[in-house]
Amino acid sequence: MTVRPFLHPAIEDITVESLLHALSDPVRVAIYANIVAQDCAQNCSTFLHVLNRPIPKSTLSQHFRILRESGLIHSERHGVEVRNTSRCAEVDARFPGLMASIVKAHMIELEQAAAKKIPARHSAKSTTKRSPRSA
Repeated sequence: MTVRPFLHPAIEDITVESLLHALSDPVRVAIYANIVAQDCAQNCSTFLHVLNRPIPKSTLSQHFRILRESGLIHSERHGVEVRNTSRCAEVDARFPGLMASIVKAHMIELEQAAAKKIPARHSAKSTTKRSPRSA
C-alpha cells in the first residue's frame, strides 16, 4: 500500500479567496488559530474536540485537507500520525498582516462569546421562585 503525498500549493499559487474560504468555517479557523499559536507541530488527533464539541475523524481529515490545500498549513506524515505546522510566515510575506488580523479577530470573537456566557449560579434560570406563602 502506497501512501499518497500531501499536496501543498506553491506560495505564489495561494489566493486570498482560498484563504478566506478555508477560514470561513468556525472549526477550521479554530484549528488554524491553535496551530499558529503553537511553537511546534500539532498532530491531527489533538483536534478531536474543537470549540467544545467532538469532531469525527473523517470530518477532521476534510478540515485539514482544506487548510492544507489553501496553503495555510503544511502537513507531514511521521509513521501513522500527521504533524501540521502553520505556513503563516510564508503567507504573511505574500499578504502582509492578513493572517494576523484574521487570527486576532477570531480570538476577539471567542473572548466576546465567553464573556456572554453567565455561569449557571448567576443566571435567572437558576434562581428558585418562592411561593407567595414563603415570602
